[in-house]
Amino acid sequence: MEPILAGIEQETGVRLKLQYVGTLDGVGRLLGGEKPDLVWFSHAKYLELQGGLSGRILSSEKIMLSPVVLGVRRSDAERWDWKGRPVTWKDIAAKAGSGELKYGMTNPAASNSGMTALIGVVAALSGKGDAITAADVRADDLKQFFKGQALTAGSSGWLAEAFVRDQKKLNGLINYESVLLSLNRSGQLGEPLELIYPEDGLVTADYPLMLLNEAQRPAYDKVVAALRSEAVQSRMMSETLRRPVNPAVKLAPEFPSSLLVELPFPASADVIDAVLASFLNETRRPANTIFVLDVSGSMEGDRLAALKAALENLSGADKSLSGRFSTFADRERVTLIPFSGEVQPAQTVQIRRQSRAEDLGRVRQAAQSLESGGDTNIYAALRQAYQEAAQAPAGSYTSIVLMTDGKRTAGPSLNEFRDFFAAQPEAARQVKTFTVLFGDSDVAEMKEVAALTGGRTFDGTAQLAAAFKEIRGYQ
Repeated sequence: MEPILAGIEQETGVRLKLQYVGTLDGVGRLLGGEKPDLVWFSHAKYLELQGGLSGRILSSEKIMLSPVVLGVRRSDAERWDWKGRPVTWKDIAAKAGSGELKYGMTNPAASNSGMTALIGVVAALSGKGDAITAADVRADDLKQFFKGQALTAGSSGWLAEAFVRDQKKLNGLINYESVLLSLNRSGQLGEPLELIYPEDGLVTADYPLMLLNEAQRPAYDKVVAALRSEAVQSRMMSETLRRPVNPAVKLAPEFPSSLLVELPFPASADVIDAVLASFLNETRRPANTIFVLDVSGSMEGDRLAALKAALENLSGADKSLSGRFSTFADRERVTLIPFSGEVQPAQTVQIRRQSRAEDLGRVRQAAQSLESGGDTNIYAALRQAYQEAAQAPAGSYTSIVLMTDGKRTAGPSLNEFRDFFAAQPEAARQVKTFTVLFGDSDVAEMKEVAALTGGRTFDGTAQLAAAFKEIRGYQ
């Protein structure tokens, strides 16, 4: 959208300065008192249900449309007789449960596309519409559906990039229609995705532009008028593959003209929160999360304190909205591998529902016991993490977080780790490493590690706790 917004500025004289943020984090920041002039999420249903924001949304105008749908590798869609005939979410759940459908979907607690998909699937499979409850997320059909999830992410954009990298191992992707059509257009796929619009319904993002500052209403009205004009709506449809809201703009041939069944959203934020909590703690594949943590001499003082605080936040200390959904989940296996000149023994805690408080306390205790000193032996520790990953419980979703504040000063080199990684079995090479930039870490090497393993680099230089929380959307 940014090139289009540049044209809007030329036309109206109004410049939109964007700050990108995840859905729950953004809602939490608003509840915490932040006062932007505008809010522009893919949809605002969850935001509008927050009692603490009552009266703050002064105007809301839909700008464009994109339903959240399933894309399936075309050859599989043809083999399953899904091309050109009605498909239900129950059909999709059956294919996922059988192991035939392996798909990617964003984390519902971090990204709007994932939340939208989760609410839609629960509503459709339960048949309850907006009357769903947390119990519906624990239904057998839902558990079958999420058996097929082999890739998660905190953003729909990164999910699409990861799917391109892993497309030989995945045959499905749940995302915005616009993202799936863009992938088909990109030429990056070995074969195109067949878009599946479940006949029992879906949820459509309508991208409302919301005004929060009355003083900016004249500028807001100009921007809305420009965005909803025929010329801009046509350009948005052509360049971003989102559907127009202006009825005067004819739908392009890429979009099916059949009527889409829209599923209702719950009418209570508490219900959505309960659904999200049930998904994270009971329904999704359990997480196996490995933290590789630099405790070399350069971490002494404030840096080590920041690391301890980041881990404590994930162990329940962060009571914010996004913090509640970033806390280690029931059934999650959490492993800490501290390293300096030597790799210290791994400390593993299994989070169990019946002893949740005690188990989270054990993670906090392990974090508090970290002490700094010595050299920086990054790649021996990362090798140990991949050896730990090989011991992951069956059916879990394993990821590695590597945090270092400096360059390697001891142990194997990056080239040696690259050779080690290449020699690992296929299952181990599917485990992604998310690297965190902190202090004086080697930016180029950390980006290379993330690229090598299919992960992503996060910037923790300003606030380490925020980077650790953001990573949770990818675990």
